[in-house]
Amino acid sequence: MSETLRRIAVIGGSRVPFCRSNTIYSEKTNMDLLSAALQALIDRFDLHGMKFDELTAGAVTTHSRDWNMAREALQSTTMSPLTPGTTMQQACVTSLQGALNIGARIATGQIECGIASGTDTTSDFPVTYGKKFSQRIARVGRARSFKQRVSAFKGFSPGELKPVVPANGEPRTGLSMGQHCDRMAREWQVSREDQDQLALASHLNAARAWDEGFFDEIVTPWAGVSRDNNVRADSNIEKLASLKTVFSTGGEATMTAANSTPLTDGASAVLLASEEWAEKHGLPVQAYLTAGRGAAVDYVNDEGLLMAPAIAVAELLQATGLTLQDFDFYEIHEAFAAQVLATLAAWESADYCRDRLGLEQPLGSIDREKMNVKGGSIAIGHPFAATGARIIANLGQILETEGGGRGLISVCAAGGMGVAVILVRC
Repeated sequence: MSETLRRIAVIGGSRVPFCRSNTIYSEKTNMDLLSAALQALIDRFDLHGMKFDELTAGAVTTHSRDWNMAREALQSTTMSPLTPGTTMQQACVTSLQGALNIGARIATGQIECGIASGTDTTSDFPVTYGKKFSQRIARVGRARSFKQRVSAFKGFSPGELKPVVPANGEPRTGLSMGQHCDRMAREWQVSREDQDQLALASHLNAARAWDEGFFDEIVTPWAGVSRDNNVRADSNIEKLASLKTVFSTGGEATMTAANSTPLTDGASAVLLASEEWAEKHGLPVQAYLTAGRGAAVDYVNDEGLLMAPAIAVAELLQATGLTLQDFDFYEIHEAFAAQVLATLAAWESADYCRDRLGLEQPLGSIDREKMNVKGGSIAIGHPFAATGARIIANLGQILETEGGGRGLISVCAAGGMGVAVILVRC
């Protein structure tokens, strides 16, 4: 173990195209998607047969069959089967937190390299049965005789066979993420017009990035598709303004399907290493992961569910001595346009920064021209656990293309959590 911290090199990332749920990948599983993204990473950097020190992966929506997904998926690739795999889950920050975990081990000299990855599909969601029928099946399994097996179904009703799909809501509140964000939009007085403008910028930036070839090295064609299928190059403010609101109704309702992230299938992976390992294997370094911070909010007691990144960023800035304006690029996950705008408003609010963050002065505003310059999650899509690795790969590629700079990543997550990360290329 190293006595001094080493730099954490971001080598680069790969992913499959992100596609709206129930479209291209409707018959693909999380294991299929994750294996494809990992293989794409191996192919990109010609690392066939390579033994990596660690692989982390996870998904939010999983089946019971997805046992240690990280370990099982890597065995469907050409990386060495001697690579250990760890499956983790922290909602939408899964692969971003995985990168921080691997980075910490690299920095302290415990390992030389690792892959952080994530996958999700809501096309292949798990379907179960209610508690009553499940208990009957359990009694059948415990039965010692035919009579006991038959008696397990005494009083059976066909209604017990009604399937139970995963709940779209926070367990503690029963509200969906969209409903929570709707509350945030009202609290922070986020307008419909501002949300639609942000959504439009996301689509236009993503479309331009695709046309310019930015994603050519990051995204590997798979399953007959070569580009993210949610990006709308022909989007305009008139189309967005014509859509009905969702999550709530009435004059104060502002959120629509278009200014919210669509349900998405996809997977991504990013390779991190020590400088020594990168040099040994002839791999150029895109950027360095220099700092990270996680935070959580008390959303059960009415704090905004998706406001944790505002806190994580503030604490990260305090720890590093940087200001919010000390960045050339901002990659802020667009769970909803309202969530991004509420976060920006919080950083600008003297009251919030004083009362919630304990700061004497507000963090201030950012240059919006530097935010999500290659598109954000509203346009590209959001396969929950895959988004963090997607964003690291994006920002690393941006910094490499620009020849230098400093970038800030901010991702919110279900459960009232958020993670912030800094990448630097000198």
